[in-house]
Amino acid sequence: MNRPLDIASRPQLALQNYLDALLQDATEELQVVESIDEFQAAVLEEQAHDERMRTAVAEAVKAAAPVVQPSMSRPAPVSLAFTPHESPAVAAPVSRPAVVAEPVAARVLEKPVLLPPVIAPPVIEAPEVGAPLPEAVVAESVVALVEPVADVHLPAQRTPTPPPTSDERPAWADEPFECLLFDVAGLTLAVPLVCLGSIYPLAGHDLTPLFGQPDWFLGILPSQAGNLKVLDTARWIMPDRYRDDFRQGLQYVISVQGYEWGLAVHQVSRSLRLDPNEIKWRTQRGQRPWLAGTVIEHMCALLDVSELAELIASGAVRQMQSRK
Repeated sequence: MNRPLDIASRPQLALQNYLDALLQDATEELQVVESIDEFQAAVLEEQAHDERMRTAVAEAVKAAAPVVQPSMSRPAPVSLAFTPHESPAVAAPVSRPAVVAEPVAARVLEKPVLLPPVIAPPVIEAPEVGAPLPEAVVAESVVALVEPVADVHLPAQRTPTPPPTSDERPAWADEPFECLLFDVAGLTLAVPLVCLGSIYPLAGHDLTPLFGQPDWFLGILPSQAGNLKVLDTARWIMPDRYRDDFRQGLQYVISVQGYEWGLAVHQVSRSLRLDPNEIKWRTQRGQRPWLAGTVIEHMCALLDVSELAELIASGAVRQMQSRK
């Protein structure tokens, strides 16, 4: 059987139970506040440590060379204030990422920054005024010299051919002599080798013309012996039968010993030895002073170079006088 309760003690028991419940609630709220205060203190201590680290890193950066660092975005600050109605279980996960992110940024700044080497652009110096240019830049016009195909001069003689003797024969005609045969506009001419120099090819080479020269002057031929003045031989030998087409087909230039000019010819035949007795010498040279005689056996005219030279010199003088 149940023991009967005292009716008078029921209010007392109810009051005691109510007080016990209030005391238990106060104890739980005190524990929650204390736990919140410990967490907030830990967070504040961690922030103070991070602030000291940032100050040390900033001083180290200032002491080193100025380096432009990329701006790093920091996480937004998280409020650590709690109200009495908030639960501590929810506040802890929200504040933890903000606390952990700060040391990571500090560790990144502590690493040395390696910058790529700076390569200076090449310095181009301006050339001085009046300075000589490199040899590769200076272009010199080189004139190709024409080499002789044959040297027909026998003795080493540099003086003009001596004048004719009393019997109208040149000095080189006192004994048998060597001659060179060549063609000019269909006419075969013979010239003693003692009066000639070298034979130069004319085909494929351009003559350099000079302004204000007579018609019988064809141009300048550069050679190893110097600039050779090329004369139109046909204009001097046959002036009455001369045609402009005689300038076509000229193949060689024969230099004359002792003079700075040469004879333009169409063809060079051969050399032969002549006896003075085989030549029909001219006694009077009024109309053609350059014609020393004719060789009947070979049907050619013997050319007197000294008389031709005087004729050319007089023609040049007349040309100069006419220009005055």
